Amino acid sequence: MRRRAVLAVALAVVVAAPVVGALQFPGTRDRGEVASPIFGQPTRGDLAGDKGYLRQVRERWLRRFEENALDEGLRGEPHVVWAGRTPAGPAAYVAQRTANNPVVSDPQGDRMVAVAAFVEPTADGPRVMAPESVTDAGTHGNSQAALLGPDRNVLLVLDAGAPVEFSPELRYTADGRIDRTFQPVAFRDGAAVLQVPPQRTKITVALARTPVSMANQVHITNATDILFPDGEDLPQPTFSHTLAGAEEVWGDKDVSEVPAFDAYYDAGGAHTHDRSPLLYIKGATPDGRRLLLQTIQYDDDPARVIVLLARDNGPFTVAASGLVDWKAPLPVQLRLPDEQGILVAAEGAALNYRIGAGKWHDAGRDAALLPDNATEVRVTPANGNASTMTTAP
Repeated sequence: MRRRAVLAVALAVVVAAPVVGALQFPGTRDRGEVASPIFGQPTRGDLAGDKGYLRQVRERWLRRFEENALDEGLRGEPHVVWAGRTPAGPAAYVAQRTANNPVVSDPQGDRMVAVAAFVEPTADGPRVMAPESVTDAGTHGNSQAALLGPDRNVLLVLDAGAPVEFSPELRYTADGRIDRTFQPVAFRDGAAVLQVPPQRTKITVALARTPVSMANQVHITNATDILFPDGEDLPQPTFSHTLAGAEEVWGDKDVSEVPAFDAYYDAGGAHTHDRSPLLYIKGATPDGRRLLLQTIQYDDDPARVIVLLARDNGPFTVAASGLVDWKAPLPVQLRLPDEQGILVAAEGAALNYRIGAGKWHDAGRDAALLPDNATEVRVTPANGNASTMTTAP
């Protein structure tokens, strides 16, 4: 049973109805009542009156939990929150109370009170998608959308009572920033059904509550299944380097939240990676500014590298950006503004530089900030086959 899928960066509210109805907690040490929007409203959607379809959905739901019983058990009857037609076929969203209400770890201290899941159309009839636990804090954190059909080209979004925006396509600007166009989702009778490009192996769509941000991402219930069909994440090496002199300007300053990177993250999107390394570099410029480099890579798109600079306690701003070619002898080479040097990186390699026809200087291993007037870089990997290249203009 999952509360959030692996890729859910943020929290999402699932069900739209007003807060009415109550969930009882039999047999728990803190007996009480918690208002729930899931069970307090009649079924919505244009198939709400189709008794045959609703009966079929409930039968498939009960069969799903007969074959894969919950440790917490179920009680009462399954409630079809929404049922409607889509271009992929009839679909639904169902919830049912659990017999026991154990304390969960996320959100900390909350109790599990129900399970909920989308029901998708298939050639063999309705199929219950991955169930998610619902806690007494409500459905905040559960999925609000599902991709339907063999090509995953129908996006079903439940109305949670808050504005949601949708973007069909991911693009990048010339300097590597995310370039998306969002439009409001028009809900009708509890949900919205959107025709989207096929999302069989790669998710290009994005959903977020307004204002669009990473924190307001709306999660798609089967995003993880699409991106990780084998059920496991892909290994991704992480390289982290601190350049000489960084301690003097960084001190104990934190880098956990850097808003300057936000424009390079896909707010509302869900992605995997191509096993490209994650590279982080902390350093200092000759004029005493803090330097921070990070790479970001989505799906099978090229890896992007961004360098930020900050003076004293001021905010970081973007100083340089580009693409990373991990197969090249020198994957990263970026010239910094204001003649602050040339930042280079080649994991596991010895780095040397020279100015004009002068002698070669040792720049250390893995990563270095070269003088701005360096004209050549020599990269010697562990296998000893050195490569020499001219520095970036």
